[in-house]
Amino acid sequence: MTNSELGLDISDDQIREMEANIHRINFDEAAAEERLTRHDVMAHVHVFAKQCPNAAPIIHLGATSCFVGDNTDLIVLRDGLELLLPRVVAVIRNLARFAEQYKSVPALGFTHLQPAQLTTVGKRATLWLFDFLLDERALRRAKQDLRFRGAKGTTGTQASFMQLFDGDGAKVRSLDKRVAQLSGFDKTYPVTGQTYTRKVDLEIVGVLSSLGATIHKMCSDLRLLANMKEIEEPFEKTQIGSSAMPYKRNPMRSERCCALARHLMALYSNAANTHSVQWLERTLDDSANKRLTLSEAFLSADAALMVLENITQGLVVYPKVIERRISQELPFMSAENLIMAMVKKGGDRQVCHEKIRVLSQEAGTQVKQHGKDNDFLDRVKADPYFAPILGELDDLLQPSTYIGRAAEQVTEFLEDEVAPVIELYKAELEQTKPVALNI
Repeated sequence: MTNSELGLDISDDQIREMEANIHRINFDEAAAEERLTRHDVMAHVHVFAKQCPNAAPIIHLGATSCFVGDNTDLIVLRDGLELLLPRVVAVIRNLARFAEQYKSVPALGFTHLQPAQLTTVGKRATLWLFDFLLDERALRRAKQDLRFRGAKGTTGTQASFMQLFDGDGAKVRSLDKRVAQLSGFDKTYPVTGQTYTRKVDLEIVGVLSSLGATIHKMCSDLRLLANMKEIEEPFEKTQIGSSAMPYKRNPMRSERCCALARHLMALYSNAANTHSVQWLERTLDDSANKRLTLSEAFLSADAALMVLENITQGLVVYPKVIERRISQELPFMSAENLIMAMVKKGGDRQVCHEKIRVLSQEAGTQVKQHGKDNDFLDRVKADPYFAPILGELDDLLQPSTYIGRAAEQVTEFLEDEVAPVIELYKAELEQTKPVALNI
């Protein structure tokens, strides 16, 4: 009786013997064997053959080390992406809730790290959110694009399998496809050398490195906002910010994310360099490097996302600080509104523009050279030219009139772009618990 689908002489007893021993891995004996053979795969093949004497003749039949190692790596890459994706979406979910809650809260926007027009706290969060949506898409596509190396032989020609099947190419193709299906893949890579192209590793590390850039950007923003005292990451009641300065509330979780993300981004060059030196059908200088690069890329991404999920669960907003900063800068930003109001009252735009230019320069001098508050509006109120609009000043200076469609943009973005992605991971998210980190 045979258990071979394609006609090889493999018995049910041999299959059962291997199944009975598949989890009985003798690592000590394999390590001793590797010291003798200097070959990791063959060390395990020898030990497994001792455990399965009946199956020994067919173990590793027609295969090469990369049949074991590369196919295993592809399974690990796929499973690793499946683990990371729900973590990314957990951060997306948290940020979506935050953006919704603060979508209408005006905040001073910055370009060049200089005060610019107003935005809202929630609208700014959508900028982080959109980056993570791009990362989710890239990670999902990378997982979908993964194929199996399959049964390709020592240099990718399948010569050994052609010999096993007496030159029957159709059976060799069927074997290649069947091995992939049994391992959970729909397709195999159409051509390989001894290995699947290390361009695959480069693509995977590339999307993880891009995720690292997203994490670093967002957490750098949080560190800047913490400096401004507008938004802070969670800070425990008994947490110590500094051993020397008891008053400090250092954004150390965001700093940790940046540290991990920076390492993750740096790994891309390793993957690129490794692929670039795979001479002809392959060289072995990829092996030690990729074992470090791939594992560190996934571990760094996982750790950073865990910390970031914790951060986004408990972001603290200080509206009064935000309002005060707006009040310091809004007088200058109100210039166009003041001009438009004066024109409606019959004023000349050019005359009004010059008046405001002079008064704003005078107020700027008080702020920059004398360290005083911005008194631009006091100067406007004191100038008889602006008497026609003094009764409208409060309305003209409402921050909510300077945020455009920010709140509507947030609502539309969350409904149209974010909600469908969260829905894709509904089952996984329902099983997750809040990340509590003692860090």
